[in-house]
Amino acid sequence: MGRSHRIKAVSFDVGGTLIDPWPSVGHIYADVASKYGIRTVSPEELNRRFARAWNTRRGFDYSRKDWAALVDQTFAGLTPTPPSRTFFDELWARFDQPDAWRIYDDVWPTINTLRERGFKLAIISNWDQRLRPLLARLGLSQHFDTIVISIELGARKPSREIFRNAALNLDLPPDAILHVGDNPDEDLAGARAAGFDAVLLDRSATAVTKDAIHRLTDLCELLR
Repeated sequence: MGRSHRIKAVSFDVGGTLIDPWPSVGHIYADVASKYGIRTVSPEELNRRFARAWNTRRGFDYSRKDWAALVDQTFAGLTPTPPSRTFFDELWARFDQPDAWRIYDDVWPTINTLRERGFKLAIISNWDQRLRPLLARLGLSQHFDTIVISIELGARKPSREIFRNAALNLDLPPDAILHVGDNPDEDLAGARAAGFDAVLLDRSATAVTKDAIHRLTDLCELLR
């Protein structure tokens, strides 16, 4: 049976798939830090520092404690006192607000089309306790049949548990669900290990394949 006939639901990652920090992590970090006298570092430099910290994280569980440690690592050497002891609370609250995020322009056309065709929709995300209210503030949560968040479940992608929990909530077998996200290990390999079909969202790609798409609207063609 082909993918278009077998798939009954589509699940989505959130960060880098549905939404992205706006204008960027570095811009928000710089704005908050400037209120505490840290004005000599650019948003671009903070983006580079954040990317290095993010790419070298180990065992990150999306807890507030781990986020504080990541922010401290990003600002290492830039502040006399670690942000966890000064402005981290304000940063934490800032990313709780919808104006710190943008919804990619291919999200609404994709959601609307898939809904019209009768697909169930889910979110499967490695995130903290801020995600559920954030999705509501962004107007996204009402469009999904289930939202599974790692901090609530106590399991994070690529764990099979988080995917199978979503399948249980959707009342569908795993192979009837197509997962899409931007992380090869967490979203592609993780979903497939749990029995899902999966495609990687690579916004820099130039062609659609059975394993990768470059816009979410490509899903509408894959599932036609």
